[in-house]
Amino acid sequence: MLLYIQTMLRRSIHMFTTVARIMVPVMVVVYIADRLGLVAWVGQAIAPAMSLLGLPPEAGIIWATTVITNIYGGIATLSTLSDNVQMNVAQVSALGAMMLFAHNMPTEQSIIRRAGASMWITGGLRIVSAILYGGAITWLSRATGWMDTPVSFAWLHSSTPTGGPVDVWTWLESTIISLAATLVIIIGLVLALDLLERLGITRHITRLLTPILRISGLEERAAPLTTVGVLLGLAYGGALIIDAAERENYTPRTRLLALSWLSLSHGLIEDTLLVLALGANLWLILVGRLLITLLILAAMARLTLPGRWLGRALEKP
Repeated sequence: MLLYIQTMLRRSIHMFTTVARIMVPVMVVVYIADRLGLVAWVGQAIAPAMSLLGLPPEAGIIWATTVITNIYGGIATLSTLSDNVQMNVAQVSALGAMMLFAHNMPTEQSIIRRAGASMWITGGLRIVSAILYGGAITWLSRATGWMDTPVSFAWLHSSTPTGGPVDVWTWLESTIISLAATLVIIIGLVLALDLLERLGITRHITRLLTPILRISGLEERAAPLTTVGVLLGLAYGGALIIDAAERENYTPRTRLLALSWLSLSHGLIEDTLLVLALGANLWLILVGRLLITLLILAAMARLTLPGRWLGRALEKP
């Protein structure tokens, strides 16, 4: 029993240090950029483009903050701007979907690259999907009057920290807590996955996911790890895939498809609840996003078949 616990702990710590070496430098750079006002500058630069998507200029600042930091940062930015922001349910759903598709990209795309897929391809998928899906929601609402009920953000004043970037010590404390929580969660996931494997539950889960796997082009052995990332988050799913890819030698195609799936749809529990609390429509930010993800994965699966040009390109060393 002791040997088993030691083995699981060594594996978990190895996975954690692999991810932490990626996360910490990126988190430092992002924090410095935020303190220097670069995040707000990027948001102001893309604000005019938001009008093309049927969103107010402030949405650009909110989304840019989310893309560079995380969803919590986007919500905090929304709280500082809430006096001037007027949006209806469709616009909140569009912005929320964009935040879910593309957030915390410096850190998460670094994990994607370490896991063995192109950070540029997966990053491009996230940005393009966010823009097209968000625009489709607002354009449809504008044409039909669908979900045009105004949303109030008054409650954000008392529930979300405001005032710009936090001080260094507060940031350092929250970063340490976040990393510690990541380690605990990874240990729990490693133990849970090993138990599920021993009980044969993993095989049943894979069997249930088989129709989706056929559409997405994923290998069956990648299904459980991908599911973890989809439900909980890219840091955890990415850590598991990095570990599994080193042990099981996934093909480049499997890595690209699995990590593209995780890039587009991950953290379905926590992240979806956060955006839902802002007043977004659940069907649009959850079901619609999953359908878009499956359509993209189905197209990628066909384009990366071994006989296709992209398939041959992936096979090259």
